[in-house]
Formats: sequence, structure tokens, C-alpha cells
Amino acid sequence: MKRPDFSTVMVVGLGYVGLPTAALIASRGFQVIGLDNNPDVVSTINSGRVHIVEADLDGLVQKVVGSGLLRAVEAPVPADVYLIAVPTPITEDKLPNIGLVHDAARSIAPVLKKGDLVILESTSQIGTTEAISELLGELRPDLSMPTAVGEAADVSVAYCPERILPGRVLAELVSNDRCIGGISRRCARRAQRFYTTFVRGTCFRTTARTAEFVKLAENSFRDTNIALANELSLICERFGIDTWEAVGLANRHPRVNILKPGPGVGGHCIAVDPWFMVASAPDLANVIRTARVVNDGRVAHTVERCIEVIERGDADAPIACFGLAYKADIDDLRESPALDIATELCRRYGSRIRIVEPNIQTLPKDLAALGAELTDTDSALAAGGILLLLVDHEEFKMIAPEERAGALTYDSRGIWRATEAAVD
Repeated sequence: MKRPDFSTVMVVGLGYVGLPTAALIASRGFQVIGLDNNPDVVSTINSGRVHIVEADLDGLVQKVVGSGLLRAVEAPVPADVYLIAVPTPITEDKLPNIGLVHDAARSIAPVLKKGDLVILESTSQIGTTEAISELLGELRPDLSMPTAVGEAADVSVAYCPERILPGRVLAELVSNDRCIGGISRRCARRAQRFYTTFVRGTCFRTTARTAEFVKLAENSFRDTNIALANELSLICERFGIDTWEAVGLANRHPRVNILKPGPGVGGHCIAVDPWFMVASAPDLANVIRTARVVNDGRVAHTVERCIEVIERGDADAPIACFGLAYKADIDDLRESPALDIATELCRRYGSRIRIVEPNIQTLPKDLAALGAELTDTDSALAAGGILLLLVDHEEFKMIAPEERAGALTYDSRGIWRATEAAVD
């Protein structure tokens, strides 16, 4: 349902969050303009196609583009709502890089008008929304901002982080609760009114700083729990204990739920967001920092374990790495530990490496340049040699023990062991 004060929406950044959000909002009857500085992305969307893999997104984009409700541009145009969903990576020194957020604010500043609503969705350290409001005030002194005049501001500024799971983005954009933080109460109310037009979950109002903190706290919680599982697996290895059996038995306790260990943590949320919390309070975020160090260290540890297996085999045996994505059943390689592991192994073993990743069509250029070759599951199993499981894709769970007979294997996710236990 359209609201009279919000008829046109500009989504800045058409990536894994921005494009699904833009398409969903357009499906509710808004005129949506997607802004992206990549001309290939713009032309792809304007042709009714998508440049990312996400369940049901291609059909929705085709529908809203075809109906004229969604179009993509390379330069800002006037709108009523500006939703910023650009990447916020970390530097090599593990510091937040919110340069693209500032660039987005600078780009929309010239077209802002009285009554507009600016919403930041990108993960940001505490205080970023206020900084964006102040930047907009400097760029447009003719318009008052809430950091300067509070409730009477000409432009409303709010923060509303996404809570979505790749592979279920469209469903979760609608069903998940949202935390909406305004710089003023009026900013929060206006942002809440906007989100309730396409979100069925509860939209909770709070301050911008609280909303920024909540986003970082959620992923810091998840990262810390993963770090516990990974640290416990290291202790199990030292004492010759079967990690998967031990975790399964511990979880029989009614109030214990230890997560499954793995080769590391990837993606643009859990592997990144805790560093924003650390940057916000470096003297206080000790557990959060330690969890990040533990999880980052899993890549090197997994590489060492893989090398141990490889060196037990023939010197010319083929090596198949199963999975490159940062989690199961998606094509997203951002911050992927599996990609880092495969790359390091390829540096050592070159053209012996075969990559099995059913969710991509071509290998990343850096990996291909090292001699790796993309193959399929059946071919990798037929070649035998050494099989290294790095991602628990559903396709890999269906590989029976007899299909791996005769090959040396290393399973970083415990799914092949579970298959063998079921057979036994």
C-alpha cells in the first residue's frame, strides 16, 4: 500500500541487500529507483534480469521492471525516501571502512528536498548515522537536519539494519522484525511508517545509536558462539576426541546448544560486523575481539589439516576441494574461508586442484590463474585421489560413503561422518 508522503524510493546500492529490498518495495506499489555506479548492474536490472543468485529474486525483478515500478540509474534523482545499502568492509587492519556510506550521502545531497527521509541500512559503527546527518547538513545548509534541530528538521534521518539469511532474503525481508532507530522521535516514527508498508514483522522504534549497537551485538553473539565451537574442536583434536560425537553428546543437556565447528566464518556480516563493535569500544570488546581471532585462525588451521591429508597421498593424486561459498547452498564468496583455503592450497599444489562449487559458473580470476579447474561432483568423485570438504552444500551431503571409497578425505563440516554413522 502506498503512503501519500512516500511515493518514490531511491535505493542506493543494488547488491545482495539493496536489489532484493528495491524489488520488494516496488512490488508494494512504490516507484523505486535503484542507484548503482556499475553500468553493467544498471543495464542488467533494466533488462529485467539479476546479477546475483537469490531464491525467487529473478522473477520478482522481471515483474516489477516490466510493470515500470523499478528502474536502475547511475546518477541520483529526486525521491521521497533514500535508502542507503552500500557495502561497509573492513580494512586489512580490521578497521571499519564506511567510505561508501559517506560517498552515498554526498551523492544524494544535491537532490534532497524538505520532507525527505534518509535511511541507512549498511552495517556501521556506533555514531555513523549521526555523522551522516551532520555531513548532509554541511552539504545542504539550506535544509535543517535532526542532529542540529531535532524534531523540527526538514529532513529525517534513521538507521534500520537488515536481518536476512542468504537464500531466504525475500521471505525474511517481509517476516523478520525490524529495529528502527531515529536521530529524533519523529525520524523513527517516519521510518517506521515506511517499513510497515512492506514488513509484516514488528517494527520497533528506538534511537539510531541503539539500532547500530543492536546490529553489531546480534552478529557478535553469533560469532562468539561459533568461536566457542571452533575452540572446543581444537581441544578435541589435541586429546584425540571425536569432535562431532562430543558436541552431540554435550548438546543432550537441556540447556546446552554448542554449534558445529567449521573451517572459519565468512560472509559480509558475521565475519565483519564484530570488528565494528571492537572499533566502537576497543577497550571493552575483549571477548568479541578474541572470538574474531579464533575464527580467523581457522583458515590456517584447516589448511594445515588439508596438507596433512594431501601429503599422505600420491604425489600426483588429484585434489578436489568441495565448496567455495561462505556458507551452504549459496553463490556468495564474500569473506569466504573456503575460498581462502582453496587459494592457499592452489598456491602449493597448482593444477592438481579441482574445485567443486555447484553454485557458480566460473572460478574467481585469482584462483583460476593459479591453475585450479572448476569441475562437477561426479567428475571429482570419479577421479578419486584426495577429497577435501569445505562447505556443507546439500549436494555434498548426498555423496554416499561408497562413492568416496579408496580416496583420502578430510571433512571440515562433519557431514560425511554423519552419513557414515547413519550407514553403520
